[in-house]
Amino acid sequence: MSELADRIIGHYERHARDWDADRQRAAWNDKPWHERFAALLPAGASVLDLGCGSGSPVAAYMARRGLRVTGVDSSPSFISICRERLPGHEWLAGDMRTLGLGRAFDGILAWDSFFHLTPEDQCRMFAVFARHATPSCVLMFNSGHAHGERIGSYRGDPLYHASLDADEYRGLLDGIGFEVVEHAVEDWRTGGGRTVWLTRSQGPRPAGPERR
Repeated sequence: MSELADRIIGHYERHARDWDADRQRAAWNDKPWHERFAALLPAGASVLDLGCGSGSPVAAYMARRGLRVTGVDSSPSFISICRERLPGHEWLAGDMRTLGLGRAFDGILAWDSFFHLTPEDQCRMFAVFARHATPSCVLMFNSGHAHGERIGSYRGDPLYHASLDADEYRGLLDGIGFEVVEHAVEDWRTGGGRTVWLTRSQGPRPAGPERR
C-alpha cells in the first residue's frame, strides 16, 4: 500500500491534462459544500487550497466570490494550468505535507487531495493546518467514512486512498483547537458521496499534534 501511496504525485503529474479535461466535463456534484465553506468566510478572505488541482471548478468559484486564493499542488502541470486560468491568484508547486509558508489564512481547503495521504501523513497534516490558520480559520476537507486504505483507479492506473475513523479526526481537530461545524458521511445529496468535515478554529491553539 505504501508503494502505491508514493505514486500519487507522479500519477497526477502524468494525467494532469486528462484529469482537467475530465473534471470540466463532469457535473460539479459537490458545489453546495464549497458554497457553505465560502459563506463562513469574510469578504476578501484568504484561502489556502491544498491539492488545488487545475483550479477549476473549486478555486475558480472562490475567485468569483472575491476570495484571494493561494493554491498548492505537487503537480507542476496543474500549477501551470492554474496560472493560465487564474493569473490574479497565487499558485505554488509543492508537497502539502512539508508546507511552511510562514503566514496564516482565513480558510484552508484540502478537497479530494487529503485522502490520498497515508493515515500517518494525515495525522501529521493537522500541524500543517494549525500553522497556516488564523484564529478564526475555516477548515474543510473530505475523507473516507472509516479507518482503512483502498485502491481506486484512473485511466488504468491505481489510485491510493486512505482514511482515519471519525473519532480520530475529531481528536486531531480538537488538538489544534477546531470545532466541527458540519459533518456528513457519504453525502450523496449534496457532496457526490463524499464524507465531509467543515470545521472552524475556536481561537488561539497549541502546536498541531504529530503521530510518532
